Amino acid sequence: MVVLVLPEVNLLDLGGPVQVFDAAAHLGGGYRLEYVAETDGVRSAQGLELAGLGRLAATRAGAGDLVLVPGPRLTASDRLVPEAAVRWVRDAHDAGARVAAVCSGAAVLGEAGLLDGRACTTHWQLTAAMRERYPAARVREAALYVHDGRVSTSAGISAGIDLALSLVERDRGPELVAAVARELVLYLRRDGDAAQISPFLRYRDHVRPAVHRVQDHLAQHLDAAHTLTDLAAVAHLSPRGLTRAFTTATGITPLAYQRQLRLERARTLLAATDLTVEAVAAQCGFRDARQLRRLVTEAFGASPSELRARLRPAG
Repeated sequence: MVVLVLPEVNLLDLGGPVQVFDAAAHLGGGYRLEYVAETDGVRSAQGLELAGLGRLAATRAGAGDLVLVPGPRLTASDRLVPEAAVRWVRDAHDAGARVAAVCSGAAVLGEAGLLDGRACTTHWQLTAAMRERYPAARVREAALYVHDGRVSTSAGISAGIDLALSLVERDRGPELVAAVARELVLYLRRDGDAAQISPFLRYRDHVRPAVHRVQDHLAQHLDAAHTLTDLAAVAHLSPRGLTRAFTTATGITPLAYQRQLRLERARTLLAATDLTVEAVAAQCGFRDARQLRRLVTEAFGASPSELRARLRPAG
């Protein structure tokens, strides 16, 4: 993963997503972070001097790499961002890299022509200017982040964290992103439209340690059978006490929560792998493929094969 550090970069645009990927790396995600800029030192928008950066001209990114462009403080000029950065990002994308921009970092992608014909977003204060400057881009409002093929963009500032979590989930699955969110004390992850939130995180905005233990246990053992008695032992509560505590904290029962986790994992596997429906059912703890087909259709309004076609990212 290569982080392009621009002059006047906003620190939260940089630090928030980077910490997500760093936590994922320490939890076994396999990310290796590099930082590049035109010069070996850059002054942030908040006045902090960033030094020891790799030289842009000596760094290449290509297939298998992720380029992250945190947003800079933009000025009202014809050249919004450095031309060298624009060329470098365009070359990286042409070589097969994925490119993700946080907030005003979308201007780099726009200048590089990577937003033409694509859905994208940016800080709410910049959407009108983005539409005017990049008329071929399909700029979305009221979206925290947008994925369109190998190009991803996010709204302002803290939305970069949501974008980073989404990218980790795409790369490594919901279990790792749930672990990252716990590590960073982020018990609520918003999706791109801030509507459907991953069940691995949706029900975690509470302070009941016993319930968190059960949620962690279910997330880590999706393919295993669990009885209410087994889960109560994990929580050190009686079965009735666990049901009461879990429902009070989350609004649903432990077994309903387990089903949502399994369905979310099935959705991810269908989108990201070529596993058969039978293999997906086994990995997610469903009784058989028939049960998976029925529950997926009920939950998502599509059969597993239809859902897989719908979720596969464009080239």
